[in-house]
Amino acid sequence: MLPTDGLPNVQYGPVEPVRFTKNMTFYSNQKKSYEKNSQTLRLNEPFDRPMVFIFAWLQASEKHLAKFAEFYLKQGFEVLCVHITPWQLVWPVYGSQKVAGDVVKFLANNKFAEGIVVHGFSVGGYLWGECLVKLNEHPNGKQILSRICGQVWDSLADITEIPVGVPHAVLPNNPTLQGVLRNYITYHMKLFEEEATQYYVKCTHLFHYEPAQCPALLLVSKTDPVGTETANRRLREIWESVGVKTSLKCWDKSPHVGHFHKHRDEYIELLLTHLRSLDLPLYNQKAKL
Repeated sequence: MLPTDGLPNVQYGPVEPVRFTKNMTFYSNQKKSYEKNSQTLRLNEPFDRPMVFIFAWLQASEKHLAKFAEFYLKQGFEVLCVHITPWQLVWPVYGSQKVAGDVVKFLANNKFAEGIVVHGFSVGGYLWGECLVKLNEHPNGKQILSRICGQVWDSLADITEIPVGVPHAVLPNNPTLQGVLRNYITYHMKLFEEEATQYYVKCTHLFHYEPAQCPALLLVSKTDPVGTETANRRLREIWESVGVKTSLKCWDKSPHVGHFHKHRDEYIELLLTHLRSLDLPLYNQKAKL
C-alpha cells in the first residue's frame, strides 16, 4: 500500500465511525470534528481530501465494511459507507429512494474539491442507480455528477438478479428457504409493478446508459450467480459505447462480494492502478512520493 504521509495539512488520529443517518456512516482518521446540519446534511467545513462513497452489499457487516474503509483511509481518502436493508430494496418508494435522496442531498450541499470515487458492491449498484434518478431530476444534477472522478463495481448485480441476490444475502446457509424467498420476490416484482418494479427499470436504464462519465473498474468472477460475468460484460460494452472507459477483471473462481478476501493482493493492485489513473490531484501527488 501507499504511505500515509505527504498529504498537506492532515493530522491523523483514531478511526471513529460517525453515523450521519441510519444508512450513512462516515469514517475519517483526521483529528477534525465534522458536524452536520441534520436537515441539509451540510457539514461545518469542506473536505480537504478526496472522498470515496462505498455502496454496500445487502447484509454487509460493519466489520467487513470497515476493512474497505481502512484501505481507503490509508490512501488518503475520507470514506462514507451507504447501505440499504432488504426491506428498503423491495419497497423502494419508502426505502431505497429515501436513502438515495439523502446521498444526493449530501452530495449537493457539500464541497468536494479533491474529487469523489464511488466503490459499490452487488445491489449497491442499484442504490447508485436510484441516486442517478435523483440527480437527473436535480437542477444541478449534471454539475454534481461531474465531481465523480472514478468508479469501482465489485460483484455488480443486475436488477434482474434481485430474486437470486436477496435470498443469497439474507439466507446464505439455507438453500431451501432461499428457494421459498426467491419465489416470493419473483411474485412480488410481478405483483407490485407500480410500487417497485417500474423504479428498478428506470434506475437500471440510467445506470447503464447515463452513467457518471469517468473511468470504471468492474470486478467479477465466473462462478458468481448474482453478479454474473455475462451481465457485467454487457454493461462494459454499453458503457464503452457511451464514452465511459471501462476495465474488467474476471476471476475464474471466487464468491459473490468475496473477491477482496479471495484475491487480496491482486485486488489491491487493481484498485491502486485504477486510482492512479483518475483525475485526483491530491491522491496522485501523494502516490508519487
